Amino acid sequence: MGAKASTIWYVDAPDPATTLRNHREPDQHAAHALASHLYPESVVVPLAVGPLSTSAGIGGNGVYIGCYPGLTVVCGPQLEIAHPAKISPSWIRPLASEFTYLVSIDPVREWGAFATWERGELRRSFSATKTNILEDHGLPLVWERPFWAGEHPMEHTPGVIPDPQSLPFDPQDFADAANERALGFRYRGTPQLGALDPAGIVVCGFALYGEGEEIPRAPVAAMSQPVEAVPAEAGFFKKWRRKQRR
Repeated sequence: MGAKASTIWYVDAPDPATTLRNHREPDQHAAHALASHLYPESVVVPLAVGPLSTSAGIGGNGVYIGCYPGLTVVCGPQLEIAHPAKISPSWIRPLASEFTYLVSIDPVREWGAFATWERGELRRSFSATKTNILEDHGLPLVWERPFWAGEHPMEHTPGVIPDPQSLPFDPQDFADAANERALGFRYRGTPQLGALDPAGIVVCGFALYGEGEEIPRAPVAAMSQPVEAVPAEAGFFKKWRRKQRR
């Protein structure tokens, strides 16, 4: 079974892949501040850091965030949506970033989706299973042409007649290609020699607790400094966001 991913990226860096290669350690306190901003009704508790390769498909009640210079990723089940164009506006541009990229891949449902916003305006979105297009908004991008032309056909079970409504490509590969085009790496398959490996990208984990929920006395915190050392969330987040926009 292939990789699962539910991620949204906020990008100002001109070369995201180079940024990810050169900045292996994410800004943990900026990640905590952003988590608190995106989930204002939850108590955000730091957990262990982890690789993007496994954190991108996180389920349950949690979120992983990686903050790097000019580049931020959020991984969470809330981003696994069939219609990316309908995502809550609060998720599209919380950092006033130039570009926002959403990529979701689910090998169990054989489903893939991606979306691109420029300065908060939706430019392109696509979502489909192998036989059903759920969303197709905006004009196809240049890199999509070989997929629609049938140059990347999906694999079918030998001896089984394919569904006549099957797409000319695997929507998971399509979404993964969108991620590679925007960010310089793929979630699926073994990275080619010299390619950026999501297993080498570190993100920060957080548990989310609702009002009245019991919070463990000793969570598996992995912040380099205790949570109490984080500046007041609202002020710190605004200061960090201004820094990102420069």
